[in-house]
Amino acid sequence: MRTWLWTLVLLTAAVVLAVVLRENSGHVLILVNDWRLQVSLAFAVVSLLGLFICMHWALRFSSWLTGIPTRVRGWNSRRRVKRDQELLEQGWTELLEGRYSHAEKDLTKLFDRSKDSSRQVLAALSAARAAHALGEFDRRNHLIHLAKEKSSDDSALKEAIATAAADLYLDQGLAQQALDELLPLQESGARHIHTLRLLLRAYRQLNRHEQVFGLARTLNRRGALHDTEARQIIEIAAAAYLRETTHTGGWQSFWKGLKTEERTLTDVALAGAAAFEANGLLDEASRALEQAIPPAFDPRLLAAYSRAEPSQVKRRLEKAEAWVQSRPHDAELLASVGNLCLIGQIWGQAENYLSRSLAKRADARVHVLLGSLYDKLNRPQDAAAQWRMATAVGAALPVLAADSLLPVADTEADPGVLHAEGLSYLSDTGFPANWDQDTGGPISGDRAGTMAQDIHRTVSTVSDVNDPTGRNFEEYFDSAPVVGLGEPAPVTTLPPLPVKKV
Repeated sequence: MRTWLWTLVLLTAAVVLAVVLRENSGHVLILVNDWRLQVSLAFAVVSLLGLFICMHWALRFSSWLTGIPTRVRGWNSRRRVKRDQELLEQGWTELLEGRYSHAEKDLTKLFDRSKDSSRQVLAALSAARAAHALGEFDRRNHLIHLAKEKSSDDSALKEAIATAAADLYLDQGLAQQALDELLPLQESGARHIHTLRLLLRAYRQLNRHEQVFGLARTLNRRGALHDTEARQIIEIAAAAYLRETTHTGGWQSFWKGLKTEERTLTDVALAGAAAFEANGLLDEASRALEQAIPPAFDPRLLAAYSRAEPSQVKRRLEKAEAWVQSRPHDAELLASVGNLCLIGQIWGQAENYLSRSLAKRADARVHVLLGSLYDKLNRPQDAAAQWRMATAVGAALPVLAADSLLPVADTEADPGVLHAEGLSYLSDTGFPANWDQDTGGPISGDRAGTMAQDIHRTVSTVSDVNDPTGRNFEEYFDSAPVVGLGEPAPVTTLPPLPVKKV
């Protein structure tokens, strides 16, 4: 479009110039010393235009000739940039694909070849990430050091190096080294979201709860941390800081700086109440729990509220009974009120609330409380029953089937015993058959029968004593044959050894 416009302008100018020159047939006289030159006006104008055009192209040609070195340098620079970009793209592609060894090799090659400090820093940091993924931490640290050397005084590059190094250190669990990289950025005024997130990770690994609390608040306010995640982090950090400063000071000012919704978090309320109780501020402890219980009626808060000092029982009992009116079917709340009544020695109300709680849910703790109550009331049988039920509920005892008798033992296939005389059956006495315990040798058939009858009478007597129902004592023994034993060999009896006469 521009070409057509300029063409139209030039044609218009040429037509106008031709008309003007045609109507004005003047002459141009040029005098130089003794030289005199006279030409027509049209010729002079055309000559000037031609001279201007020639000079213009001559100057452009000379400029082109003198710009050859610059163009060559630019071409080489573009060629290097293109080569660097290809290597960087290839390295990053391999890094994203998980081919870390190839990525480190290509990125290290880019670092050695490139002449641009920014690309060298980027290549070194990328290669450090690949080495970190390979577990080569010494090589990673060396590449980070090279990147710092190439960054010179560029603040943007230094911030990028510190952020990338801190991220790698945190992945390895080196929170203190990551913090050493991030603190200068924080002191210089850097408030980037990613930097704050890295600081939060570092402080959480170092259990710096006060800093974690502040950073979680900041990130949540700036929309970089979801409300649910921020609430969890704030709850854990605030509760931990309250617990660790309970006896060292500073927890009261921290508690005053908490928002109302932060004080109602379960762990924060428990830690705050414990801090107040540890310092003798019982009314403030009760107030902290009373503020946190109504939103959710968390069982842990109710259990802590029911563990009251005698001076706080009346106040807490009045408050808890008001809650029961709005939540009459809450088993945990009923158990907590019963516990408060038990502490206040209001036995009847304690039994009422604890029984109502057990009607809603079986709980070993409530059974134990009822057992303690009955023990105080001198009702040992009821107390023992409640303690037994507490054991059954707490230990999850198995339900036993009805008693049953084992079948009568079959001794025909019982295993034999190997002794000096060979393999023989065991008798009721525990010795091989036809074996006399007194003489240490075989016994006669009559003596064996007599001994068997005596043993049978003894076993029957023991069975009657141990089992009053009259069941046979032998029914409790299993008679399953032992697999793998063949038919026993017959017992060979040896003649008695001759006795030497003295």
